[in-house]
Amino acid sequence: MGSTPMSLTATYKLSARLFWRDKGTLPASVITPLGLAIGMPTLMRNVTAGGVTAAAQMFVGTLALILSGTAFLNITVALTMRRDQLLLKRLRATRLTNRQILLGEVANTVTQTVILMIVSAVAVHLLADVPLPRNPVLFAVFAVAGSAVMATLGVAWTAAIPRGELAAPMTLPFFFLAGLASGAMGSIVDLLPPWLHPFLAALPTSAVVDAVRASYGPGTFGSDLAAAAVPALVLAAWAGVALLSIRRWFRWESRKS
Repeated sequence: MGSTPMSLTATYKLSARLFWRDKGTLPASVITPLGLAIGMPTLMRNVTAGGVTAAAQMFVGTLALILSGTAFLNITVALTMRRDQLLLKRLRATRLTNRQILLGEVANTVTQTVILMIVSAVAVHLLADVPLPRNPVLFAVFAVAGSAVMATLGVAWTAAIPRGELAAPMTLPFFFLAGLASGAMGSIVDLLPPWLHPFLAALPTSAVVDAVRASYGPGTFGSDLAAAAVPALVLAAWAGVALLSIRRWFRWESRKS
């Protein structure tokens, strides 16, 4: 029983070490999402009549970019590359279980993503006068839950990627789709056909943005629970899809091997 936490800690530390050493994915998974989440609201604060209100709305939308860029894109690219390098196959030859290996990867990705979300929230508060969340618990819960669901979806998505060099190109469309749906790319979403709007609203990133928006707006404990209900169900549904997909299709080594 005591070896499980220790094994999970070992895989967590290994994933974290590999994450920060990978200079190729850091720009896409850390620098770009963080830069957009801080830079765009700060720009809106200074160039629009709405000022702080516009900056706050923009910031909440850009959290979808962090979720899709850091949680989803990063773990997809990392696991695909490690699969091709046979690192995952070698890890399976150790005493680690499949669940411990993947949980370590997901836990590390969630940690990095939540840290970036908190850093960006503090940064836009200092640089663009965006207030801190009225309900920090609601913000934190959906930051963690959204990061976990997006990371798990990223693990599942690796099954569709034939080789490592295609991982980033096959993941970037989700980055732009998440930003479009959340409003992080402005009002372009209003130009899309109305029948697309329910699909965009059902994305896991949209669910997190909806809940986080409630944590910033006026409300009570009861209204916050009501605002969190549908996003929580959406995330639960996506988590179920991701876990079923991993169980059925996840590959530990490339088809070439």
